[in-house]
Amino acid sequence: MNTLNQYQGALLGLAVGDALGVPVEFKPRTYLDQNPVKDMLGYGTYNQPAGTWSDDSSMAFCLAQSLADGFSIQQTADYFVDWVTQGFWSARGEVFDIGISTRMALGRVGKKEYPAELCGGVNEDENGNGSLMRILPLIFHLKAVPSAENRYQLVKDISSITHGHFRSVFSCFVYCEYALKLLRGQDKFEAYEALKKDLESFVDFKGFLSHELELFHRLLKGDISTLSREEIRGSGYVLHSLEASFWTFLNTDNYSDAVLTAVNLGEDTDTTACIVGGLAGLYYGVETIPNDWIIQLAREEDIKELASALYEKYEEVELRQTK
Repeated sequence: MNTLNQYQGALLGLAVGDALGVPVEFKPRTYLDQNPVKDMLGYGTYNQPAGTWSDDSSMAFCLAQSLADGFSIQQTADYFVDWVTQGFWSARGEVFDIGISTRMALGRVGKKEYPAELCGGVNEDENGNGSLMRILPLIFHLKAVPSAENRYQLVKDISSITHGHFRSVFSCFVYCEYALKLLRGQDKFEAYEALKKDLESFVDFKGFLSHELELFHRLLKGDISTLSREEIRGSGYVLHSLEASFWTFLNTDNYSDAVLTAVNLGEDTDTTACIVGGLAGLYYGVETIPNDWIIQLAREEDIKELASALYEKYEEVELRQTK
């Protein structure tokens, strides 16, 4: 069984990372090299109080809420729409940041013209990080799904509510498969090596397009941790976000350094830190997230309650199955 610590670490970890990055979103690396983020700040880019998280965490919490409430693809999509239209799982009652592809896809969801999993953009230029940033809570459901093919299909369906191109879907799958290994207690470096071996077999089985897989070469055929900081981007492109999250996580050894390193890469600062913050919180544990950051976080208690609801659902199910 997994622990409440892991559930809280994942949810609080992604939100704290997100909130650290919000005030400096879009700042270039050159600016942050001169003015590095070292602590929780307020205002800045969106003029929000310290501890305010963005669409990244809101959508992750919508997914987590759907999981806690019984879970379906449509319910998850409906919660995303509720976030946009009603501020559901927003930090302070308003939506101040949303990607273009996400907004368009959720407009289609709201009209219910298509199944929710067919509403996401499928064009090559619709590969922002809008599904990767919110996918982490799904691992608590995926851990009981033994087949990699079934896990992939579920990741694909959830990603495709907003981002349906293979590149976005596969990025989410790579991230979830790695997070699952961390959830099961593997060392992060051993998990990375195991991930590459497992995915090599999986992609051979699935027969994915070679020109798309080639884009993942630095991460899945090489060792992303050995690249220099100059070779890593913090942009909103899904592959940059995926690479940056692995690079940052593997090149730091604690939660604080992971999220601050991510923020100070520049560009899409909140999302990069959200993505790596979820991994780091899951891996190092909630107690390693500085309490000064947690107590400043918007809706801290609500997030803890959501983590507890997820824990009770998935760990009680596992406990019943083992009896």
